[in-house]
Amino acid sequence: MSDTVFRSGAEHSYPLPHAGPDARFTESLVTSVAAVLVGYGYPRLDASADRAALESALAAFLYNPMESHA
Repeated sequence: MSDTVFRSGAEHSYPLPHAGPDARFTESLVTSVAAVLVGYGYPRLDASADRAALESALAAFLYNPMESHA
């Protein structure tokens, strides 16, 4: 872990507003992030469930959840 201190109310760039499909969020992005993890010594994502979990984690980090209009 880094020594970075997270402050309440600090400026941040993420999550982004969720405005529908994003052409940048591709299988290639998930593959690239997986490769970076492997490069840092984490295990390969061989199971499809692992890739799906990584995709979900990336989406949760990148985008605000859609507002529910009930």
